[in-house]
Amino acid sequence: MKAAGAWGAAGLLSWRLWAGVLALWLLLPSAGGAALAAPGLCVGPVCGDDISRSAKYHWQLRLRVSDQENHRERILVDCRNGGISPQLGPVDRAYAAAVARRYCRLTWRSDAPPGAPRT
Repeated sequence: MKAAGAWGAAGLLSWRLWAGVLALWLLLPSAGGAALAAPGLCVGPVCGDDISRSAKYHWQLRLRVSDQENHRERILVDCRNGGISPQLGPVDRAYAAAVARRYCRLTWRSDAPPGAPRT
């Protein structure tokens, strides 16, 4: 008969317990799932995601912006002139405006032929 070692059956049980905890940690979504999710588009410390176009006004975008200090808010962007509403909020407006401009550039429909410079 083989000896169980210094830990015996308790060591085997402890190893299985840790393996089970590790498997649960890897398989189950964490409570802070939003913090672990990949951001949509980042400029500096501000990231934007959850983008949607207004059904009534095709030039308006709604997006959620967040920064590294866990400040979050939803903003409305007018892609015609780059205006952001609300103008004040917890997320730095300079970076939020840069994220908004980039989203507008990526989503704005142009009537120009492919390869033509945008104005």
